[in-house]
Amino acid sequence: MFLRPVVGSLAMAACLAVSSAEGAKSAPEPPIRVGVLAYRGGDHANAVWEPTIRYLAGRFPGRGAEMVPLDLSGMDTAVQNRTVDFVLTNTGNYVELEGRYGIARIATLHSSRAGASGASVGSTLIVRSDRTDIRDLGDLKGRTVLASDPDAFGGFQVAWGEMIKAGIDPYRDLKNLGFSGFPLDRIAFAVRDGESDVGVLRACLLEELAAEGRIDPGQFRVLAPRTPPGFDCAVSTDLYPDWPLARLASTPEVLAKAVVVALFQMPENDPAAEAGGYVGWTVPLDYQPVHTLFRALRIGPYRYLREISLLDIAREHWEWLALGALALLWWAIHSLRVEHLIKVRTAELHAANRSLLHEMAERRRAEENARDRQKDMDHVARLSILGEMASNLAHELNQPLGAIANYARGCTRRLEAGTSDPMQLVEITRAIADQADRAGRIIARIRDFVRKRAPQLEPMDVNDCVHAAVALCQGQASNGNAAISLSLADDLPPVLVDRIQIEQVILNLVKNALDAMAETQPGGAGEAVRVVSIRTARDRDGRVEVGVADRGHGLTAEAKGRLFEPFFTTKSGGMGLGLSICRTIVEAHGGHLWATDNPGGGTVMRFVLPAAGPATSPMCPTASPSTADEPPVVTEERNHDR
Repeated sequence: MFLRPVVGSLAMAACLAVSSAEGAKSAPEPPIRVGVLAYRGGDHANAVWEPTIRYLAGRFPGRGAEMVPLDLSGMDTAVQNRTVDFVLTNTGNYVELEGRYGIARIATLHSSRAGASGASVGSTLIVRSDRTDIRDLGDLKGRTVLASDPDAFGGFQVAWGEMIKAGIDPYRDLKNLGFSGFPLDRIAFAVRDGESDVGVLRACLLEELAAEGRIDPGQFRVLAPRTPPGFDCAVSTDLYPDWPLARLASTPEVLAKAVVVALFQMPENDPAAEAGGYVGWTVPLDYQPVHTLFRALRIGPYRYLREISLLDIAREHWEWLALGALALLWWAIHSLRVEHLIKVRTAELHAANRSLLHEMAERRRAEENARDRQKDMDHVARLSILGEMASNLAHELNQPLGAIANYARGCTRRLEAGTSDPMQLVEITRAIADQADRAGRIIARIRDFVRKRAPQLEPMDVNDCVHAAVALCQGQASNGNAAISLSLADDLPPVLVDRIQIEQVILNLVKNALDAMAETQPGGAGEAVRVVSIRTARDRDGRVEVGVADRGHGLTAEAKGRLFEPFFTTKSGGMGLGLSICRTIVEAHGGHLWATDNPGGGTVMRFVLPAAGPATSPMCPTASPSTADEPPVVTEERNHDR
């Protein structure tokens, strides 16, 4: 009946495989040995399960099958020694054997009394019908309870779980917890004869004993009865999956498949099913509820959870622990009064103090070394930037030097021709001096930028740093047909910074923006479309904000996540240190540097610096670029943004 449409096509293949395996051997194979748990003794096991074994023997005529009745300890020994091929045992015993020896269930018994969920294993707690003092599980405290075996699933473990839920620990709260062993029949007789207050039976055993005429059901009452849907036996607990048929790890897979196919094809009216009180076999059910029960009880595969923790000891013996703590406290106070221990402790404190001072000195040296390395990195970064901009700086210097040379040659020709006018010579020499001053200012800016010195914090206008940095970038912008647009607020508070370091940050951001737009195509009629916008303003918190925006290729998602990592770069020849050093500099000044997408395409790099309050010391020298004979690459717009 069960799974016959699914396994019908497999039956012939399984039988052929077994037959082929049998035909390939010259000697006959031993019979299939099935270990069966005899929870009511060997005679009862033979009466119930022998027809099922005969059914299997008929499906394997060349091999046969035999039943091996076993109790719980015998089942463990048989599986350990591999003296059986399959085991048919209760649900709890299967879970223990599965965890201990790796047996695997291949089918689950479908009892004729199974409930709507297919589960049919539970416990029934019985008392004499005239015991009105025991009504529910909470009344078990101080009573005598008789079960079959500590390892019996339906005969004790399921009932144990229900007692725990009711707040009763059977090993601590009962007057006496006894175990009668198999068969379970004697438990009912002990309750009937008054030898025990309560008995724990496997579900449906009470009805079976009554049907056999061995007890009078009117003499018993089920404690805390439940009525699971579709289940016609009185129980006191939840129901769990029925007995599984499991194969040992050493049992051949071909044989296991053939046996399970044979069981699935058993008709529900077969004599074996009628004798066993079931209607067939089904696929293995979910035994997770059994694992949950065992985990709560800390038995079976979860016995390791019963190891006593410090918290358990504290809960169990808190009175003695409190007394010991008081005694220890008295001893500590007494010991502190001893002069010898005071001296020892004082010496230890001196040693600890020396160790702490040494550790603090080492930490200070480490911090100083880190600061020195940071200064070196900043200096190297500035040199690297100027190295990359060398051709542009040379172009800037060539302009005033070329102008000086031209003025000098003109003056020489006039003197040689004798047509010199003193007033013209005065104008020429003034022009030469202006160009020399201009070249000197360029060289001074470069010298200040690359000079290695200790950071000098002073209050200054950040717009001056912007002008100084832009002056160093004008050559690169002009050569790349790019423009630098300035939108600088004129009411910014001063910031307490190192001028060279902030110029380094702005210069690096502007240079990166120009590099990002290096492949942008220019517009028509000589119009420059490569524009780097520099903006200064105050943010909502009153800090000074500087933004450098470009219209380049923008940043990928990966680049955004790693933008400030050392040695990460999007340039083919970049070192990957510029932005990392910039962030370090800004954060050392109490600010923050970050990147966002430009709405019109490209990237916006922003950083903020805390305001220093009203300026009380001289600001840094203004480094505004001279516009004489220089390409018009800078446009400036003053604003009042806050």
